[in-house]
Amino acid sequence: MAVASPVRDLEVISLPSDQDATGRTLGAEELAFLAEAISSGTLTSTKGRFVKALEQRFAEMVGAKYAYACASGTAAIHLAVAAVDPNPGDEIVTSPITDMGAITPILYQGAIPVFADVDPDTLNVTAESIAKVLTPKTKAIVVTHLFGNPCEMTQIQALADAHGIPVIEDCAQAFLAEHRGRKVGTIGAIGCFSLQQGKHVTTGEGGLVVTNDDALARRMYLGINKAWGYGDPAPDHYFIALNYRMTELQGAVALAQIDKLQGVVERRVALADELREQLRGIAGIQSPQIVPGSTHVYWKYSVNVDASKIEGGAVALAKRLAGRGIASAPRYIQKPAFDCQVIRDQKTFGDSSWPFTLASKEAVTYGRDRYPGSYAGLEQVLVLPWNDRYTDQHVAFIANALRTAVDELAVR
Repeated sequence: MAVASPVRDLEVISLPSDQDATGRTLGAEELAFLAEAISSGTLTSTKGRFVKALEQRFAEMVGAKYAYACASGTAAIHLAVAAVDPNPGDEIVTSPITDMGAITPILYQGAIPVFADVDPDTLNVTAESIAKVLTPKTKAIVVTHLFGNPCEMTQIQALADAHGIPVIEDCAQAFLAEHRGRKVGTIGAIGCFSLQQGKHVTTGEGGLVVTNDDALARRMYLGINKAWGYGDPAPDHYFIALNYRMTELQGAVALAQIDKLQGVVERRVALADELREQLRGIAGIQSPQIVPGSTHVYWKYSVNVDASKIEGGAVALAKRLAGRGIASAPRYIQKPAFDCQVIRDQKTFGDSSWPFTLASKEAVTYGRDRYPGSYAGLEQVLVLPWNDRYTDQHVAFIANALRTAVDELAVR
């Protein structure tokens, strides 16, 4: 049993939030570009300059041949999945610890999401877990660099290359993260990024896709534009596709944001290094584990909580932190994606259950024993809020609050 220790007096301070101006870098630069876009009267990216400038700037920044802006991070994943052009019933391996927006595009393309287990310490998929679920029907692999912490891409890419399977990198939380000297998003065949409210770069909603492959680039460009061949000698709607364009208003904001991105990432990393030092030695708390040769860019700062040393584990710890004004997230998501109704009950198109009707029994078997890493990882993870607008005082406040809460809950 934990023995209550005297509550230490801690000054409660407000943390900058990425949900409002306190935690965002939005300012004069964005307003100037917005004013220019509005004054021009051209708000569509097919005619304007801002989205095109954003695409060129981002491609240069990450070292990709092509970059295209789109309507959301979900749209980015959908464009990537559509670009590899699965047949109905083909399988796409992905992570069960991700946003549903990274999974439903697979179903919309008529493919079957097949879930690889994750490393319980990082909540990232691994080459070993992916290998266990590959079949002759596997059309692509989607890897998620969770919280900004890169997967072990060298091993994953080697596995994919051996099987001739393209890798789609979900970099929604991992702007400018690197693995062995390469920016994530450029290691696999396609990289997908999100510009949603809480990401390193924000336009409220928005996305980016990058690739070095000419054919995939062409498919994604067309996929943004209803498959209409703008500029072609005899354009037509070549295949089924949606309108996933970004507006010039979003492009103006994003272009200003991109110019601030390097500083945002550097600040987040420096602050994270500071917090790691301050958490060192706290029994039952483990800071993020990073694959050697990788750089974590800290969309959030996650810790793993040892329930054998901290009574009530991550959930109890989160409640103590909430009492001190720190809104943390135990478990990150409440359950693996395959436990959500859309997957579990196959709630897709009408009452058809399509495309699950095309799946093998093995592909849609989600027994708990198949995913020990996913369940163990969710039990122990606690996701702390993180922001490049933090000061040293904010970092010290989080560290002190965490240390005090752990002391109060320590199993003695």
